Amino acid sequence: MDTTGITIVTTDDEKKKFLEFPYSHYQNDPHFVPPLRMDQKKLIDTKKNPFYKNADIALFIAEHNGEIAGRISATVDHRFNNYHNTKTGHFGFFECIDHQPTANLLFRVAEDWLRDQGMTKVLGPASPGMMDMIGLLSDGYDRDPFVMMPYTKPYYLKLVEACGYEVEMELLAFMISQDDVAKDRMQRAKEIVHKRNPGLSFRQVNMKRIKDEVEIVREIYNQAWKDNWGFLPLTKEELQATADDFKLILDADVAHIAEIDGKPVGFSISIPNLNTLFKTMNGNLFPFGIFKLLFGRKKINELRTALMGVLPEYQGRGIEALLNQRTIERGETKGYDRSEISWVLNNNVDMVRVAERLGAKVDKKYHMYTKAL
Repeated sequence: MDTTGITIVTTDDEKKKFLEFPYSHYQNDPHFVPPLRMDQKKLIDTKKNPFYKNADIALFIAEHNGEIAGRISATVDHRFNNYHNTKTGHFGFFECIDHQPTANLLFRVAEDWLRDQGMTKVLGPASPGMMDMIGLLSDGYDRDPFVMMPYTKPYYLKLVEACGYEVEMELLAFMISQDDVAKDRMQRAKEIVHKRNPGLSFRQVNMKRIKDEVEIVREIYNQAWKDNWGFLPLTKEELQATADDFKLILDADVAHIAEIDGKPVGFSISIPNLNTLFKTMNGNLFPFGIFKLLFGRKKINELRTALMGVLPEYQGRGIEALLNQRTIERGETKGYDRSEISWVLNNNVDMVRVAERLGAKVDKKYHMYTKAL
């Protein structure tokens, strides 16, 4: 008999099942990179994750014929709704077998929970919030994801769309290699930008003053991105929690602050693509993963530019391009052969143009879906 059922996750055992499902679900997929279990556990920890000071979440597991067959989360981010003056809930952590009835049931229970919270729209995936892992992969299934970027199965698009969801936004990941860089053009652009911006200089992020640097990044980010789709201001607590993780993985040679006459006006944060190491660790940092991380970092030859921002009054002056250029130049001296710039909104014409002028090409695409409740 064909049976499908839903469990609302409440116990530690159920949370473990919720977190463990992807590891078996993708075990035969050559491009899946198992995330660290300790990081995944932290994402749904409502006591330790600062996100939940202003958000509520419900987790659901689906079983089909007695086996775990899927999972989903439903989240209400009160800060997001207050900022955008909306009643939008989010779905996230979506994983499912290729079985439409199971997907239908998962989305139905998530949507019912969001309706009960007074939501009138759902957007996702956001796991758990818009400043975490977002999007379903829509192009680039034959390549490994870069660090902190999603990898999902091709049939997920079909499952989600059959549940009545439509694409609200497309996110792009650009790839640039040292061979693709238009270095002559970059040098000419560098001279022009410096001529137009007297007093412009760049410096590395100071790891000894990381709390001060994090606050500079937060202030610039919150002003630079305030008019963009899906934006949510970063809180001190949220970014500090991220910075604590970044301290372990950040390479200061590819993390920069742009200043004009000593005033911070922009930043660019790139991180080594740790997925090349995580792929061999099966989600476990201990007992042996920590050694792979410590001793394997120097062998990583890829970067991901994960955060960038320039104050609104300084945008359009070429500073964004020079931040990327500096990352490329410094990256080459450190042995980084290529870099992913992600994610970029497909309607962010200025950032798309900056990436293309550097010689970058779209490598992967992601969809964010929406539905009226």
